[in-house]
Amino acid sequence: MFTAITHSQIYVLDQDDALDFYVGKLGLEVNTDADLGIMRWLTVSVPGHPDRQVLLERPGPPRLSEETAEQVRELLTKGATGGFLIFSTDDCRKTYETLRAKGVEFTEEPTERPYGIDCALRDPFGNSIRFTQPKA
Repeated sequence: MFTAITHSQIYVLDQDDALDFYVGKLGLEVNTDADLGIMRWLTVSVPGHPDRQVLLERPGPPRLSEETAEQVRELLTKGATGGFLIFSTDDCRKTYETLRAKGVEFTEEPTERPYGIDCALRDPFGNSIRFTQPKA
């Protein structure tokens, strides 16, 4: 059967702004940036881990009708599309401070949890992001 998950997808309103945030601020790297004619295929991944990519997709054709895409854009800006990413880090507090210094706005500061330390933010489009320092 299946051997891996290779791609996940979240919606973004502007792919260039998404690159600025995900690469420029969060430190991910571009895996693929290709004009397919019908859409721009833009994926990012954690540096050194190209086997797990996130597609930063603009809502619209060919996958969605323009009417549906508009509804998705409205829900996205409210944080209601269900887009969600969770990253791991070796030092949650240090990563938090590094990202705050880059202007990233957080919805939750680093907090001790039964599974480790984690915190939360939203990307500029409304997607939820968490990163966790797992318990050793």
